[in-house]
Amino acid sequence: MFLTITATGTPERPATDLGFLLHKHPEKAQVFSTSYGKAHVLYPEADAQRCTAALLLEVDAVALVRRGKGKGRGGAPDAALAQYVNDRPYAASSLLAVALSGVFSSAMRGVCTARPDLPAQPRSLRIEVPALPARGGPDLVRGLFEPLGWAVTAEPVPLDVQFPEWGDSRYVRLVLESEALTLAEALRHLYVLLPVLDDAKHYWVSSEEVDKLLRAGEGWLAEHPEQKLITSRYLSRRWSLTRQAMERLELVRLAEADDSEVEDIDNAVEAESEAEEKPTPLAVQRRDAITAALKASGAARVLDLGCGQGQLVQALLKDPAYTEIVGVDVSMRALTIAGRRLKLDRMGERQASRVQLFQSSLAYTDSRLKGYDAAVLSEVIEHLDLPRLPALEYAVFGAARPRTVVVTTPNVEYNVRWESLPAGHVRHGDHRFEWTREEFRSWAGAVAERHGYGVEFVPVGPDDPEVGPPTQMALFEISTAGMKSSVNDEKEAKAA
Repeated sequence: MFLTITATGTPERPATDLGFLLHKHPEKAQVFSTSYGKAHVLYPEADAQRCTAALLLEVDAVALVRRGKGKGRGGAPDAALAQYVNDRPYAASSLLAVALSGVFSSAMRGVCTARPDLPAQPRSLRIEVPALPARGGPDLVRGLFEPLGWAVTAEPVPLDVQFPEWGDSRYVRLVLESEALTLAEALRHLYVLLPVLDDAKHYWVSSEEVDKLLRAGEGWLAEHPEQKLITSRYLSRRWSLTRQAMERLELVRLAEADDSEVEDIDNAVEAESEAEEKPTPLAVQRRDAITAALKASGAARVLDLGCGQGQLVQALLKDPAYTEIVGVDVSMRALTIAGRRLKLDRMGERQASRVQLFQSSLAYTDSRLKGYDAAVLSEVIEHLDLPRLPALEYAVFGAARPRTVVVTTPNVEYNVRWESLPAGHVRHGDHRFEWTREEFRSWAGAVAERHGYGVEFVPVGPDDPEVGPPTQMALFEISTAGMKSSVNDEKEAKAA
């Protein structure tokens, strides 16, 4: 990953002033460690007439993956390979933007202790980026940089010069030239717009990114004609952060128009004295949806398969309609915690007769699971490796065959709405996969058909019109044909 900054000088203002502004001596080649590799700063040329500073970022692809710590969507082989084989080491992206802010932090802030007069002086600058991802093409590159006072050259890079019929890649060779901008302004433009053109970031975008955007965009972003696109892409299209940034930018624009301070405008309403109502946690919404489904099914004897620490068992015990509740988990530690939660050692005899906890693996058939009205698999299937799902399917739907089965699992499409979830990561480190709505419906439909069940799907949590609900729930009910088949199987087994 490579970028050069060239300054042209005069006898009164030599080009080597660039060394003072960048706080990097032209006669030295320096190396800086980053979280993702090494950043080299060197000067290919440095005299009074022309001075060029180069930033070379060597990205360690393995370190980049390890820092990510996520398993992606299902860990498919092609996805795993793409973590290591990609354009990150070669094309300008948020990695280069972060390196710019780290290596040239003082220059970006407009600070020069040795020569305090230099940062405010406009310079003759030329910036070159040999390989820049441009999702939107050269027209978008010009649309972003030209309003800021740059003369822009954005040459598309062909996919292969030997095969011109293949056309152009999504990369451009970028040259920016200006006589009227300061170096600090130039660096802030690059810091924001490099990841905007790539339309991706290598790190999780949190609310802190709004502050970074507004700091780097001070003096130019509020009036930029592509403000909305810049804000949305910089914040990885997270709508809540984008809205927050746009509101603050509008305040900046109004303050500038009124020649006043933002604080003077944004004071019409006192801080809220009443505590805002907190949204219901998704775990509670999921539990409520499950109990409602069980209630509607008329079940009296219920299995909680993969009961974990016993939250659902505890909720079901409060309803006397459930005469027998069994919590099953492969983890003895989880069952021990569930026992403490339920206070089994202090439970009255009548209540204790309604509840059992025992260890079992859902990858194997277990005769103790037969004969129940309903079974619940709440946030369980995604913890199994995909090759083991058929075993669970047979153990529950083929061998145990409860009349009703309730299955919930995360909707991976909704993950983009979680502001605390790093992009491309699954919700829990132990999740082996997370399915889209189509993938879940396809699996559930096939299971129902194979085992004589009907199935319907219910959203759990806010049902986003674009990405659906955070949790998807399937309600399996054994069909009449399936019931007859089950009775026949039992007769044949007894005869044998």
